[in-house]
Amino acid sequence: MDELTITARTSGIRLDKYIADNSEISRSFAAKLAEEGKITVNGKAADKKTKLNAGDEIIIEIPSPQTLEAQPQDIELDIVYEDDYVIVVNKPQGMVVHPAPGNPDGTLVNGLLYHCSLSSINGVIRPGIVHRIDKDTSGLLIVAKTNEAHESLSAQLKERKALRKYHCLVNGNIKEDSGTIDKPIGRHPSDRKKMAVITGGREAVTHFNVLERFGQYTLAECILETGRTHQIRVHMASIGHSIVGDPVYGIKKERFKTNGQLLHAKTIGFVHPVTGALMEFDSELPPYFTAILDKLRSEIG
Repeated sequence: MDELTITARTSGIRLDKYIADNSEISRSFAAKLAEEGKITVNGKAADKKTKLNAGDEIIIEIPSPQTLEAQPQDIELDIVYEDDYVIVVNKPQGMVVHPAPGNPDGTLVNGLLYHCSLSSINGVIRPGIVHRIDKDTSGLLIVAKTNEAHESLSAQLKERKALRKYHCLVNGNIKEDSGTIDKPIGRHPSDRKKMAVITGGREAVTHFNVLERFGQYTLAECILETGRTHQIRVHMASIGHSIVGDPVYGIKKERFKTNGQLLHAKTIGFVHPVTGALMEFDSELPPYFTAILDKLRSEIG
């Protein structure tokens, strides 16, 4: 366990806010540590709401980071295809792909490890994971069972040879029938949990085709050329057409109640890493997605 000592330079500020503003510790984590009695001010345990005085000595006990390792769990999986080398899974909305702080289990990787062995290239947290989709994005994901398959699939993604088509419902009427969004993406300069279109970001290219228009909404197909974090969500928002239900990049007042963005990884294609056969798989939109589309279709007659 490590200790961090901070000397307050100003008065009247809450303890948790001061720690967040003057260290790498988030305000919520500072509040949690205070509740656990791991923060003292001038030698006495302090509450998160403690108002500081200039010169106060704050000592924070920082717990050692927990070692995460994905453990097999009996989780129901929607397996679209499987052989000795690859497995294609249809991930439901709400499922995290691999363990991470705050999501140590119940992930797709936990379920896959119970079902089969996976490649070891990405270590004990992300075994077999060649590419990811967000927790609240549903749809198809390729997973490698062997290291040989993993290397081949990773190369195909890097060389832009794999096919990844998504369907999404976006806010607003996209006027063009098709288009390409070529804008670099990187970490948001002021909110490190978000991505953004920024100068100096990594190259990101998304192609889109309009499938249906519903007045204030548009159903679009997005084809990834690159695979940056939150790419489709950031790109569509950047052209004024955020994805319906997106809690991060979307609009504040949504008409429809969703559990996240209406974005589905519908089609995936790749060259089989061992046989060389061209593989392509398609998946149906989930019921909560089609229900909203059906409602919009009924409204426009």
